[in-house]
Amino acid sequence: MWEILLNEEEKKIWKRAREFAKSVDPELLKRMDREEIKYPREFVKEAADRKLLGIRFDPKWSGQGSTWPAECAAIEEVSTMGSSLGCLFILPSIIGEAIHSFGSEDQKRKFLAPMLRGELTYAEGLTEPRGGSDFFGTTTKAIRDGNEFVLTGQKRFVVGAEGADFFLIYAKTDLDAKPHESLSVFIVERDRGVKVEYLYDLMGARGGGTGRIVFDEVRIPKENLVGPLNGGGMIFNRMMIPERLTSAAGAVGTGRAAIEVAARYSTKRKAFGKFIREFQGVSFKIADSVSALDAARALVYTAGKAADAKLDARKIVSEAKKVATEAAWLTVNNAMQIMGGIGYTKVFPIERLMRDMRLGMIWTGTNEIMSLLIQHEYYKEVVKKELLGRDIEKDAVEADKGETEKIYE
Repeated sequence: MWEILLNEEEKKIWKRAREFAKSVDPELLKRMDREEIKYPREFVKEAADRKLLGIRFDPKWSGQGSTWPAECAAIEEVSTMGSSLGCLFILPSIIGEAIHSFGSEDQKRKFLAPMLRGELTYAEGLTEPRGGSDFFGTTTKAIRDGNEFVLTGQKRFVVGAEGADFFLIYAKTDLDAKPHESLSVFIVERDRGVKVEYLYDLMGARGGGTGRIVFDEVRIPKENLVGPLNGGGMIFNRMMIPERLTSAAGAVGTGRAAIEVAARYSTKRKAFGKFIREFQGVSFKIADSVSALDAARALVYTAGKAADAKLDARKIVSEAKKVATEAAWLTVNNAMQIMGGIGYTKVFPIERLMRDMRLGMIWTGTNEIMSLLIQHEYYKEVVKKELLGRDIEKDAVEADKGETEKIYE
């Protein structure tokens, strides 16, 4: 029923994504989880061939010119296969946002359009060894040298690094400025001397090419600066919309996959002479999971519509990321409990989905960071803005005693 949130054009993209997800060989996921495949380039190319990359971007640059709800629906379908393929699928939305919104015409022609056609692969470097959530504490630096910038530093936990042809990188370009005014964004081509190391034995989300990238005085032409010099803070704030909204949509898909497997299992498995779905301890977990995912999806689509409307969507997008990832984590855990011991084996995919989903509450800003942003923005709405609705305080029976009884210090 949730598809009523989509218009007819958006439904076409959703159905195309569903068919794509159905077409992916299960053997690919198995080999990725065993890390026999470190980067599934053919998956990325197939998504591009099916016109599923750059769903929101201008057709002039090989995008589909559609909406956030359409993209969220597509991401949900692909993410039923787990986090690795889901991540690789959403990267064009994230990296493309920077180039589409802030890049030059030449950058769009040289990088964005080939990326959306599947001709170039890509990755984004945010996290550094010294920390992730403290983004503006970045130590990677790019020093101007004539018509070039000299890039030194490293990034880690870079999804897609193993297979990327180019990277979107944030680096300090003004060492004396305030943190939010000190960063710039660059497109860094791999063949300029970027060292890529595939070295993480990840708990989940395997086979997506996650690695560390090292820059040892890598020279970047000034034409590869995205947006204004020292404008990285502005770009980062815009980029957090696709970073977090795509994560939220993907979480809904992964949670949905887990509960579908568990629900089907509960109609076949018997205990004490009955199908286990007939026990409230099982069926209520299904109800809780479906309700949590449906509520999360509604919030994700609302956040998407806010982003499409060019509203300040930071708070609602952070809510969507927090609520959706926590709903998906609840759901995967419920699925594991319903399955019992067999769910803890590799006979069913629940254990892989659980390993994948745990990452959701960490990446693209931990959920604690989401809470920090949500409360900050909410306090601005409630405390600093003029009261637009009813003044509820006056509804108290003894509200007239307010001047004498409401003591705050």
